[in-house]
Amino acid sequence: MRVYYEDTDAGGIVYYANYLKFFERARTEWLRSAGIGQQSMAEQQHAMFVVKSTSMDYHTPARLDDELEITVVIEKFGRASLVFIQQAWRGEQCLASGRIKVGCVDAVLIRPCAIPAAVVSAVQARYSPSAN
Repeated sequence: MRVYYEDTDAGGIVYYANYLKFFERARTEWLRSAGIGQQSMAEQQHAMFVVKSTSMDYHTPARLDDELEITVVIEKFGRASLVFIQQAWRGEQCLASGRIKVGCVDAVLIRPCAIPAAVVSAVQARYSPSAN
């Protein structure tokens, strides 16, 4: 993804909270590439993912017009949650890293529920236990 003016602060560097937006977009596209559309998951399986917690480390700033690669790896696969490790890279340099836990909830009641079987099957093919 490209860093746009709207992503930067007055100093011309990416505002720290925007890395969470970058990571959210990357997780969404990662799920989509596994055949999981979050809107269809909510409509058809009555379940959706919500962020439960985040932990971020910032190593060096990204700047306007930088091209970033955002990585997505599952650290832990639970019955009703996933823990992702994500990083923002500019070339060979890691700019930020984070641990994001998402929980699966019933789309109507907004209460925890098991990840639907079809989603489990699609995500397990991408699960990387070596990240533990």
